[in-house]
Amino acid sequence: EVQLVESGGGLVQAGGSLRLSCVASGYTFTDHAIGWFRQAPGKERERVSCISPFDGVTYYADSVKGRFTVSSDNAKNTVYLQMNSLKPEDTAVYYCAEGDNYFCSGSERDFGAWGRGTQVTVSL
Repeated sequence: EVQLVESGGGLVQAGGSLRLSCVASGYTFTDHAIGWFRQAPGKERERVSCISPFDGVTYYADSVKGRFTVSSDNAKNTVYLQMNSLKPEDTAVYYCAEGDNYFCSGSERDFGAWGRGTQVTVSL
């Protein structure tokens, strides 16, 4: 059974940093990309970042470029999202999801298993 578990969320002041972790199990880690998504109250879910543990190719939404960094530790089946210079508009529940392929797809529909999410709150 594929499982994804996020951790690392919390409350931080604007300008601060957090590092989210996503531990994956139940499949060959390098066979599937891992995407990070977020959803704020009253807003649609947004793809934030993605990484292919197979070849290291990454993707970032324009809203987080230069502030967020995604990485993977294949020995630990874990993907990280380092979030710096956080802004109040980054407040959301953050989810990681397993892609259907090893590369990062542009469609949310190409992500199957999802974690339960971790709350990130950025205060002024």
